[in-house]
Amino acid sequence: MADTVTPAVADPAGPGSTRRERTGWYFYDWANSAFQTTVITVFLGPFLTTVTELAAGCELGADSCDGAVYPLGIKVAAGSFYPYLISLSVFLTVFVLPVVGAIADRSAHKKRLLAAAAFTGAGATIAFAFVTGERYLLGGALFLIANISFGAAVVVYNSFLPQLGGPDERDGISSRGWAIGYLGGGLLLALNLVAVTMLSEEGNAQRTLDLARWSIVSAGVWWAAFTLVPLRWLREHPTAAALQSGGNVLTDGFRQLGRTLRELKTYPLTLFFLLAFLVFNDGIQTVITLASQYGTEELRLDQSTLIVTILLVQFLAFGGALALGALARRIGAWKTVLLSLVLWTGVIIAAFRLPAEAPVPFMILGGCIGLVLGGSQALSRSLFSQLIPAGKEGEYYGFYEISDKGTSWLGPLAFGLVFQLTSSYRVGLVSLLIFFVVGFVLLAAVPMRRAIIAAGNTPPRVL
Repeated sequence: MADTVTPAVADPAGPGSTRRERTGWYFYDWANSAFQTTVITVFLGPFLTTVTELAAGCELGADSCDGAVYPLGIKVAAGSFYPYLISLSVFLTVFVLPVVGAIADRSAHKKRLLAAAAFTGAGATIAFAFVTGERYLLGGALFLIANISFGAAVVVYNSFLPQLGGPDERDGISSRGWAIGYLGGGLLLALNLVAVTMLSEEGNAQRTLDLARWSIVSAGVWWAAFTLVPLRWLREHPTAAALQSGGNVLTDGFRQLGRTLRELKTYPLTLFFLLAFLVFNDGIQTVITLASQYGTEELRLDQSTLIVTILLVQFLAFGGALALGALARRIGAWKTVLLSLVLWTGVIIAAFRLPAEAPVPFMILGGCIGLVLGGSQALSRSLFSQLIPAGKEGEYYGFYEISDKGTSWLGPLAFGLVFQLTSSYRVGLVSLLIFFVVGFVLLAAVPMRRAIIAAGNTPPRVL
């Protein structure tokens, strides 16, 4: 795992990158998607909600719970604890992730930063083995550590993208990374599905809870093990600032972040795109993060149905990411993302109308989500790479990551507040429509070609 900083031998697919290096980059998506899929999307919401309900005095396996818990003396409905926790994690990442990005830009050893963040997050995930009984506060603290570390690692990971390919290759590179990530996340989830199916006992809610906990732990092990591949195959591409830096990387990173914040007004179109992304991706991440809670609490679906649906999403998302990547080559990534937001609006309307205790319609809707999910996220990531001034990839992806991969905050906050006021998950779901509508309007207003040129970059042939 040598941290060589010598330039890689170039090949036709990207400036200064090799096929081995790009494959290593793809494998980090394979590694960390286990946390996104097994933990965030499927198991953690129902698991932590159940542990919180036990702490609120509810009976294990009860159909409903009106109890409350009092973290720091604040009354919180048991069903709202997890959405509020997501919002708190994002509030903290607002301060952490841009700093991580600034340090990455000033460091000649970004792989070490990737390793530190990834292994910290994986370790916190593995520690869920100790979240038993009514230990909802321990579970909440471990989730905060894992989710913030997850975001920090993705900031460093994304900052490699502009160095792996030119303007016309990045949509394809980003889409392949997302697609491979869906395969990795889907494979571990399939293994957990087998375990849950074989080991669960009808009427034994405690065993179901234990299986969920160990499934979460397995994601931490997977994340840590497969992170070794990118740490071995990725190569360092230090910026000029990193090579010239002779001081403390941490303090230099804070100083650079301060300069970047003062200079942000120089790139107003980049900021406008980022605003659009933060809005519509907030809606996407809220749907992903709270889908399992909606399925269990409102639609009264069992855990096996949820896992099968998410598996369907994962494997269809593999094809969807590649398909939308191919469409982007024909009509441009910007238009493709706009189209995906129209489809997301349809998904929310359909989810609101889903009948309870009906697994087949839920699975069909999951398939529709899978087809649009990967492409909308992968193409947003590659589009943003075109808008970043050279040498500041880490910092700008720090701002980008604030609302990416399960760290959105307005959506879960709105969902949690609406549930606490109405006790209806369906009404909470409807509140998410505004994120897709407003996000579409904002993104449509961005003059992409002019924004790319303003950032000092060369636009791709098709936008």
